[in-house]
Amino acid sequence: MTAPILQMRGVEKRFGGVRALKGVDFEISAGEVVALAGENGAGKSTLMKILGGVYQPDAGEMLINDKPVAIHSVADATRYGISFIHQELNVLDNLDVAANVFLGREPLRWGVLRIIDRKRMHREAAVFLERLGLEVPTDTLVSRLSIARQQMVEIAKALSLNARILIMDEPTSSLTLTETARLLEVVHDLRTQGVAIIYISHRLNEIEQIADRVVVLRDGANVGALAREEINHEQMVKMMVGRDLEKFYQHPQTEKVPGYFEIEGLHTNRYPKQNVSFGVGRGEIVGLAGLVGAGRTEVAQALFGIDGVIEAKVSLDRKTLQISSPQDAIRHGIYLVPEDRRNAGLIIEIPIRENVTLPSLERYARGGLIAFDRERVAATDICRKMNVKAPSVEERVVNLSGGNQQKVVLAKWLSLEPKVLIFDEPTRGVDVGAKAEIYALMRELAKNGVAILMISSDMEEVLHISDRVAVMHEGVLTGILERSECAEENIMRLAVGKRAADLIGAN
Repeated sequence: MTAPILQMRGVEKRFGGVRALKGVDFEISAGEVVALAGENGAGKSTLMKILGGVYQPDAGEMLINDKPVAIHSVADATRYGISFIHQELNVLDNLDVAANVFLGREPLRWGVLRIIDRKRMHREAAVFLERLGLEVPTDTLVSRLSIARQQMVEIAKALSLNARILIMDEPTSSLTLTETARLLEVVHDLRTQGVAIIYISHRLNEIEQIADRVVVLRDGANVGALAREEINHEQMVKMMVGRDLEKFYQHPQTEKVPGYFEIEGLHTNRYPKQNVSFGVGRGEIVGLAGLVGAGRTEVAQALFGIDGVIEAKVSLDRKTLQISSPQDAIRHGIYLVPEDRRNAGLIIEIPIRENVTLPSLERYARGGLIAFDRERVAATDICRKMNVKAPSVEERVVNLSGGNQQKVVLAKWLSLEPKVLIFDEPTRGVDVGAKAEIYALMRELAKNGVAILMISSDMEEVLHISDRVAVMHEGVLTGILERSECAEENIMRLAVGKRAADLIGAN
């Protein structure tokens, strides 16, 4: 291996009384992909935010090309050729794609007048979008893009910096298989160009594909590393959690009652000419698969009443429902765990307690006033059952890891005894330990008779968790696969527009 382009030695970081990093060592060479692995809260993001100039270390040193450096700001990091693709999106949705790609670095013309050269900006932005295979006009407002495409804009922005060290924190968390494959090709191309890439992902199959080495953190400290020939799912999980996660993808048989939650002739605002019909049995987990833009999230939002009045017949336990608002859905016991938990599932600046009890405040009211003691006891109880890792339920949600934020979203609905739970990307940006807990929870809910509709772009998740898989393409349900028919090839054929009948001849 060539000499390291970056060395971090004995890095320490405290937040109040919490020791987040305990003398961490890390190094990477030019043209190398090093995966930084660990559970949520292990210290990965803290270490990278120190490298990216967001945080300042309490102790330790950093060297670039064997020369000590001090990185006091994001601007310092950029000057040293360090670019950071954050897990949480940092796009400005009121600007267009090109403006986001070159934000703060807009090409200028006319000398001292310093007028933005918009033609050049859009022309150069298009080059980076093409490199990522993102077919979106550069003058498109980012607010009109899906989360997956916003993620690609964020990646295009990082590529435009021509970084020597590129930090990718969960870059594929919102991407489909096709987009992920394209991004991994970009990672390979950057490696051949000598870019050092620090890759953080909870999708261990991606790490197996592209990493030259894996460095594992646990509880803020180094616990080991894996060379290329040692990298496999089992070894990574064992080092990350300190134990074997037995039966990670269990699929126990549960009693399923068909015809429990039925949808007929559903039209969404995005695809008003298409209709979708399917059902989820009581105690059944139905996976909803498809490429970005297939209309899966629109179906979930319509069923939860976000899109207003829907043209559909929806029935629960053979009773026809009228759902024209989220309040209607909640009243019938139908709850949505949204894809964008920070903006749509939580109010991150308020405590865990208030988030958990928000949909059911009337339960904790006395004479129109909230009984905070009762509210605190209830929130503490459900969070303990969900294993939410936080000092107390008075902790602000913004301070929690991604996995624990997701658990708070679930805690909010589980306290209301759901009949139907719709999960939109349930483990996006969630570590392997929290994933196992969420899967176990989903299985327990199904065992207790809850009907579960799970939208996921993680093929491994869809294949191993679902009892059946429904697949969509451009607003149309192209087929429903029984568990015995669930294979990646079958799902992908349906996702690109083939019909279920076509699969018979293809297999």
